[in-house]
Amino acid sequence: MDRKEFLAQVGIGAAALFIPSCLATLGSCSSNNVTPSLINIDFTIDTSTGVLAVNGGSLVNNGVIVARTITGDFLAVSAACPHAGTTILFQNSTTNFRCPNHGSVFTATGQVTNGPADRALIQYKTALTGASLRVFS
Repeated sequence: MDRKEFLAQVGIGAAALFIPSCLATLGSCSSNNVTPSLINIDFTIDTSTGVLAVNGGSLVNNGVIVARTITGDFLAVSAACPHAGTTILFQNSTTNFRCPNHGSVFTATGQVTNGPADRALIQYKTALTGASLRVFS
């Protein structure tokens, strides 16, 4: 067997090993496989310390991502991307939410601006009293 035949055989063998796992991964990326279930939310966060004490900070609590914009407003949306369930991140420079897994982007109110997600995040209300932030549906 010469070098060319050997490399061809190795390539075929490698493909036979990896194709099943690649196909299985494609199935796990199907859209709409995560249904948000966080409807009745009501909790309070102390904003006097921690990441919400400063503009641009965010945290996940009870399945909700709570963010403080660079102007000091508070936002709260469901933390799981509706595409595949990955926890989203807050981007304070654009006041958007982004899924680090597949790149979906959501507005400050949770609307989809870039897929693969095709459903919005659930938006929650916020009310600040002193340093106590209430997040609720």
